[in-house]
Amino acid sequence: MFKRIFLIILDSVGIGQATDAIKFNDLNSNTFGHTVKDKPILTNFEKLGYYNLLNNTNNNTISYYTKAHPISNGKDTLTGHLEIMGVITNIAFKTFKDGFPDELLKEIELISNRKIIGNCSASGTEIIKELGERQMKTGELIVYTSADSVLQIAAHEEIIPLEELYEICSKVRELTLKEEWKVGRIIARPYIGTSAANFTRTSNRHDYALNPTSNTVLDNLKNNNYEVISIGKISDIFNNCGITTSIKTKDNEDGINKIIDSIKKDFNGLCFANLNDYDSKYGHRRDKEGYFKALKDFDDKIPDIINYLKYDDLLIITADHGNDPTYIGTDHTRENIPVVFYSKKFVNNERINDLNSFSDIGATIATNFNVEVPYGKSILDKLK
Repeated sequence: MFKRIFLIILDSVGIGQATDAIKFNDLNSNTFGHTVKDKPILTNFEKLGYYNLLNNTNNNTISYYTKAHPISNGKDTLTGHLEIMGVITNIAFKTFKDGFPDELLKEIELISNRKIIGNCSASGTEIIKELGERQMKTGELIVYTSADSVLQIAAHEEIIPLEELYEICSKVRELTLKEEWKVGRIIARPYIGTSAANFTRTSNRHDYALNPTSNTVLDNLKNNNYEVISIGKISDIFNNCGITTSIKTKDNEDGINKIIDSIKKDFNGLCFANLNDYDSKYGHRRDKEGYFKALKDFDDKIPDIINYLKYDDLLIITADHGNDPTYIGTDHTRENIPVVFYSKKFVNNERINDLNSFSDIGATIATNFNVEVPYGKSILDKLK
């Protein structure tokens, strides 16, 4: 039906509490709703149906639109993306909100030949402000975590070269394959600057994830000779499994430009992009103004993205979880995700019944390309 599908994840842009939000202490969370409240209408998001989903209205749109419910045990990046691509996480990845065990830290010091500082749950920007100057003097590793299942290692690029930091993180990934330490991702977090006043994390971040436990839609596409183009951190999230081309990005603006570049190229398959700034720069920091500005920036670019699409292209815009910038704490929020389908060949544009799982998105993609559906129910027949 469609020669190319462009799947864009607006990272953390959820659209209201999931039915099991109480289990995650996330009642009344609503990332998109609370971010746009008392703000000017984002006209292109409105045309795509976001405000209809938010307000339960039925105004005219240019797309099919719906919500998808999460069924995986977790509300993090890895579980959200895996579910979209047909792998359900039943046992949540391990978290270490109070810091990592001494035994693991000693192993990291041994393989890196460097001491560790930090070992706490913290904002990445804040812990660099706090410990960055010391790290520059001593060459120690700043190890920290968050509410997510992650072990992050921060180091100044001029003190610990990127190649060394990446090698350390790769070895830590191997260490944390042990069941008692099995976090979802190890993340290299390089930064630059001369003092706490101007430290900045660079775009040289690298994630070391776990291999999916079974074949995803991406694997099935690649194994059937379709292109699977990753933009942003998608290849890291899937540990490069099922990816044919990986394109790194610096920020949302760079990611949007690279999406448009990919639309201009000829290929047959899936272009899968993640725009991460909503989550990393604004959601976790509970910065509503910054979050809204980032949504406005994307809203302004939607006409360009649509303009370059071909008649037999399908655009899907969705999310992987919530991260309500007005909510308590700094953690992700358990939310439903908006799902928008746009094509120039559509005759009808209307609301579709809610999807029972994020995996229905991947199932729709797999069905379009006539490859095996790992999990989920396709709605391709509704897109006319």
